[in-house]
Amino acid sequence: MNFGVLSTAHIARTAFIPALDGTDHDVVAIASRDGDRAAAAAEDHGIPRSYGSYEALLEDDGLDAVYNPLPNAHHAEWTERAADAGLHVLCEKPLGVDADEARELGEYCDERGVTLMEAFMYRYNPRTERAIEVVEEELGEVRSVQSRFSFRMGDTPDDIRLSPDLAGGSLMDVGCYAIHATRQFLGEPERVVGTTNDARGAGVETEAAATLEYEGGATAQVSSGFETPETQYYRVETTDGWLEVTDAFNTSDVTEPTLTYAVDGRTVTETFEPVDQYALEADHFADCVAEGRTPLTDAEDAAATLAVIDAIKESAATDAPATLD
Repeated sequence: MNFGVLSTAHIARTAFIPALDGTDHDVVAIASRDGDRAAAAAEDHGIPRSYGSYEALLEDDGLDAVYNPLPNAHHAEWTERAADAGLHVLCEKPLGVDADEARELGEYCDERGVTLMEAFMYRYNPRTERAIEVVEEELGEVRSVQSRFSFRMGDTPDDIRLSPDLAGGSLMDVGCYAIHATRQFLGEPERVVGTTNDARGAGVETEAAATLEYEGGATAQVSSGFETPETQYYRVETTDGWLEVTDAFNTSDVTEPTLTYAVDGRTVTETFEPVDQYALEADHFADCVAEGRTPLTDAEDAAATLAVIDAIKESAATDAPATLD
């Protein structure tokens, strides 16, 4: 598959583009609003073509798909424009600014016959697949999940993740991972009680925490933040044991990841070969395009994660529980 990349975003240059070196896919074009920046990125990564506008890249007839790592508030616009050009879209998370936008974006791409996938790379790691399998097949009923993703952001007030106009905030940046992981084990909550804090006066939440309540009494605790040292994990508690994964989301491609679970009086630690999650993500996307399959992280899945984020924000704003449809 031949990809075009919409922008020279950090995640594109340091993660996605290098990951494709180990696949059958290629980045053949990159665009920026600054033509010199696009040209420099193309030279650095051996990309054949560069463009000084996103519109120009979408007119490139040598593309099969685009990777969209633009700021959150621009995901929908440029995904729609790519779909209008007949290009499949692998879009960074979160897919939209809220659940409604994600649903509408999925419908838009369906109508134009293009595949849309949200780029939740951790979901394609074999360890994640195994964690889901262990909980489903080897452990009992899930009663509780705890998940957190946080890191200490530097003193950079112009960081796009602190911009309300660009749909920033810790929930959209890293909290979405904690919520997405929780959904793999408990599905969709009925009610959410959330709190948020803007520690930097930026206009977005730099810290967030929520309790998710489920039919049957199960609960989950999710949290995110820009104000504390890096933490990323999920822990699943069941009627007969537990499963825990640390360094859960930004997994190194040179370190062997592990998961640990306990059941029936025994504790098991499993170790996995290092993988490049971004390469596996690209392979899944390309396979779905070639075979006409729906991606694991499609627009419906994206909307479900965003619905929880929407509910956390609503609960925090109203100081009352928020109910999900």
